[in-house]
Amino acid sequence: MDHLISSTSGASAASLGQNDLIRDADARSFVKDVLEGSKDRPVLVDFWAEWCAPCKQLTPMLETLVRGHKGKVALIKVDIEKNRDIAAQLQIQSVPTVYAFYKGQPVDAFQGALPESQVRAFIDQLIKLSGDPGDGLMR
Repeated sequence: MDHLISSTSGASAASLGQNDLIRDADARSFVKDVLEGSKDRPVLVDFWAEWCAPCKQLTPMLETLVRGHKGKVALIKVDIEKNRDIAAQLQIQSVPTVYAFYKGQPVDAFQGALPESQVRAFIDQLIKLSGDPGDGLMR
């Protein structure tokens, strides 16, 4: 993680646009998409793998919930098989693992494919942490 953080440039990253709420990241884009992107709003990072059956349940749920929150949170997806350095730096032990970043730092995480109600509560709590009252959330 220190390596990723130390590679941030002094330039401020532009906010992710509405069309960029959900995207894939790799080692080159992680700093911009996650660390810098989380300065403006919370960012969920979904660590997954193609062979992971629970990931195939969780990822579409995360995408739906993020879209429903209309720009209050972004989702960045990281394939651990293609991005082993990122997974190692964040000590990802199993997939799916979801990290929540805010202001450039990890603030919370969970492992496994949780029920939708728990994932929704996780996202709602993250949005409250960011100072947004959460009005108008998809229910």
